[in-house]
Amino acid sequence: MNRRPSLPGAAELFRLTAAAPVPADSPVSPVSSVASAEDAPQQRRGSGRTKHTTKITVYVSDEELLALEQARLTLRAAHGLGVDRGRVVREAIAIVLDDLESHGDESLLVRRLRER
Repeated sequence: MNRRPSLPGAAELFRLTAAAPVPADSPVSPVSSVASAEDAPQQRRGSGRTKHTTKITVYVSDEELLALEQARLTLRAAHGLGVDRGRVVREAIAIVLDDLESHGDESLLVRRLRER
């Protein structure tokens, strides 16, 4: 039995977690970037690596769990993204909710739920 704790790798410990601040001498003023951000619809994002205060339990089939784990491994191997299953699920939820909000009745979620 292995009693060594599993610790995160250096890539996870030292990765960037926030957008880089705009330097004061930058040609892009903070006011112009705010105005352009207001013009574009806000896109939902998964919460990433933060302390989460709420938990839900979701039951999945063996095939769904295997597909989720394969997606996580593909993200690591092919794209260099070391993420856990929870992060993948939170991003997927954010994508589906954005699609529902912007497309309503024509959203992928509504169409797929109506199929069943």
